[in-house]
This record gives sequence, structure tokens and C-alpha cells, in this order.
Amino acid sequence: MQVRDDKFHDECGVFGIFGHPEAANLSYLGIHALQHRGQESAGIAAWDGREIHLHKAMGLVADIFDQQAIASLPGTSAIGHTRYSTAGQSVLANAQPMVARTTAGQIAVAHNGNLVNADELREELASRGALFQGSSDTEVVVHLLAHQTQGTIEERIRGALSTVRGAYSLLFLTEKGVVAVRDPLGFRPLVLGKLRNGATVFASETCALDLIEAEYIREIEPGEMVVVDDRGLRTIQSLPKQRSGRCIFELIYFARPDSQVFGRSVYATRKALGKQLAREAPVEADVVIPVPDSGVAAALGYSEQSGIPYDLGLIRSHYVGRTFIEPSQSIRHFGVKLKLNPVPGVVRGKRVVVVDDSIVRGTTSRKIVKMIRDAGAREVHLRISAPPTRWPCYYGIDTPVRSELIAASHTEAEIAKYITADSLGYLSQKGMHEAAQAEPRSFCDACFTGEYLVQLTPPEASGEHRPQEGKQTGAVENLTILRA
Repeated sequence: MQVRDDKFHDECGVFGIFGHPEAANLSYLGIHALQHRGQESAGIAAWDGREIHLHKAMGLVADIFDQQAIASLPGTSAIGHTRYSTAGQSVLANAQPMVARTTAGQIAVAHNGNLVNADELREELASRGALFQGSSDTEVVVHLLAHQTQGTIEERIRGALSTVRGAYSLLFLTEKGVVAVRDPLGFRPLVLGKLRNGATVFASETCALDLIEAEYIREIEPGEMVVVDDRGLRTIQSLPKQRSGRCIFELIYFARPDSQVFGRSVYATRKALGKQLAREAPVEADVVIPVPDSGVAAALGYSEQSGIPYDLGLIRSHYVGRTFIEPSQSIRHFGVKLKLNPVPGVVRGKRVVVVDDSIVRGTTSRKIVKMIRDAGAREVHLRISAPPTRWPCYYGIDTPVRSELIAASHTEAEIAKYITADSLGYLSQKGMHEAAQAEPRSFCDACFTGEYLVQLTPPEASGEHRPQEGKQTGAVENLTILRA
């Protein structure tokens, strides 16, 4: 039985390295650090001067790669990927990196994001004879690149990307080096680093640089292409930079708290969100507890600002995995209890503030509130360190259809009643931006506002669509399109 996690999931983590004799080994460490960004499949492609070697499989990074697998990936340049599907099924054919032979030589591609016009491009490519092995939008990029037959590899990549719309942080492993490209709005993070031996490193988050002791240099800019090969490092403004579309949910939930994302400390930002939440949604209580792990920093901030003591009232198991064996006797709330368990001594007889980062369907929140009450809490007050999530994401986040987002159709009071909390408080839109030190129009917050920054395909695309199925059809209710 698969655990239906009532949380959002980021699509992927990418890592690349050029100029190191242990490129594959360091790539393994890099994608291991990025495991939180995807747990369905992982892979590494390495170039040894003659051909690209590839090893990928379904599962977790540590289960896929052993000494034998790493030894099969010789070379001084490599890219790695860990995946959670938002476009395409969870099958090996969609695992990355993807490798293709083109007129420019062998190329491997790793992608974090989601293309909103992938189906349209797929149909056009198929009509021209392209044969697709899987259903992911990354394969669309591979075919677009293969159809480019003139110019340098950088010019071919730029030509391939000129027709795509949506979110992408891409790494290309070529026969000459590694190319990193970020979409013009910069939805997904991508950073540049350097090792002591001079090797160049790319990663979705700085936590991957920290693990291999690489120096953080800077972010790859929106619309920028960075090329590293035997000629050195050079940068190209591949596509015109547009208004910033950085995903604010990276700071709220997705990124590891020890990372810097979009030039900000994730941990410090989450604490600031918690402090602002305490200002906006105060309550008389005896203890503040987080929903681990993503609610920890915000709960600390809420505690510091409110003066209410912080404690660990919920303990999380880190060994659940994506599936479990269902017991023969039905156990109510089994899925949630497998992951979280209350500490009765912390909550018994107390008025408890529970801090979490989001409410999606509300089913998990309802079960958590019940667990805490069953452990003896006198009152349970739920506080969310983000505004209500009312819209699905089309830019690389696995979200339910809009009809399954409880805040899309229910008031705050109705949600509080459903989850059986004594009170419920969300962070305001303004408070979120202030806490994140986000200038107006500097982040994408479409999941809260419905203001999509890239036109969907067709333009009236549906809020009832599941992004992970890779289809963009129907009509989004009250959809606002901002042509960036």
C-alpha cells in the first residue's frame, strides 16, 4: 500500500561537476544531499572522454549506488539527478539523466521543473517522426535538442529552449563539458560552486556544496547559461531575463533548512515566518510544538516571538519510505501514525500550539489534531506559516487538483471545524512577503493567489488538472494569466 502523503513535493534535484577525477563519486554525494527533493528514482551520467556512461534506477540514492555502480561511471565530468514525478509516470523510462546521441555528439540531460507546453511540443515532435520512450517533459527537451543540427552546443541548447515555456533548471553533460541553464523567471533554484582543486560544481541547493566541501560562488541567474569546459567557465544570457518568478514555497517548505536558496538562509527565513505568524495569529497557550521536520524552524520563531515555551510534542520516524504493508486488522490513521507519534508528557493537560507549513487536503491535519488530543492535550491551536493554498502548481511542484485543496472551497472557520482544532491561523500574504524579505513581484506565489506567471497550454488550462500526469487541458476556474 502506498502512503498518500498530504504534502506538496518538489520534482527534482540536480547536481553537476566538471574537472574532478572522482566526478561520479562526488555526484553521488551531491544527489544524496538533495534526496529530499525527490525519492522516486535517481541516476548519474559520466563522460570518460570516449562515451557517456549511465546508471539509474527506481528508489533512493543510497539503495541505487554502491561501489560497483560508481566504478561503472568513470570520467572527470558528471551530472546527477534525483526525481519526484510531476510530469510523467513514476517509471524507469522517465528516470534521469536522459542520454541521447545527436549530431553534436552524446548528451545527457537532468531537469528540475515543469514545462507547461510539453504536450503541445510532444505532439509537434511526434508528427515529425520523434519516438518517445517515456512520458516526462524532460524527454521533450532531449528531442528538441536532437532536432537542432547547426551551431555550437550552446547555440543548439538555446535553440531547443527557445520554444519551451515553464520552469527549468537544466544540466547538460556534453562531450566537451557541462552546461547549466535556468529559465528566464528563475522558478527553481540552481547554484554555482567550486572545489579546492578548481573543479566547477552545480547544484539545486547549497547543502550539496557543503557536503563535498565546495565553495558557494553564486546563483545561476534567471535566463542565464553557464558553460564549463577545457576553455574555462563562461556565461551567456541565453534567454531574456523577465520579472522574477522564484518559487516562494522553496523557502517555506521544499529546500533543506541548512541551504541558502535565492540568496537567503532557508532556516532564518522560516524562523522569520514563524515570528510573523505569532504577531498575526496570537493565542494563549502553554507550549508550541512543530509538525516535524518542516515546521521546526517556524515553530521556534513562533515560540521566540510569543514567549510560549517550545518543545518536541511530535516525533517523526525517518524510515517510513513510500510504501508499507497494510495490517490485516484496519488501524485508523495508520498512515499518519507510521510517520508521527505524540509525546504525551509534552502535551498532556496543556493548551498546545501546533505549527505547520501548509494544509493541503486537510486530512493529515485532522489526524494530527486528533492524535494530540488523544495524548491528553486540553486545547489544540493550529498555526500555518504560509497563506492558504488555493491553487495547483504547474511549475515543478506535485500538487492535487484544485477541488482537493481544502482552502480553495472552504473558509478558515470551516477548515478549523473540519480538522477539529480549537482555532486555526494562517500567515497573511503581506506577512509572508515581509518575513521572506520579498520585494513586490519578486517571487511566484501562484499557489496562494492563482496569478500564474507563464501562460498555460491551452490558455484556459484547468485547475482540475494533476500536473504530475503531464496534461494541460480543461479550464482553470478564475485563472489570472500574467504575461511575464
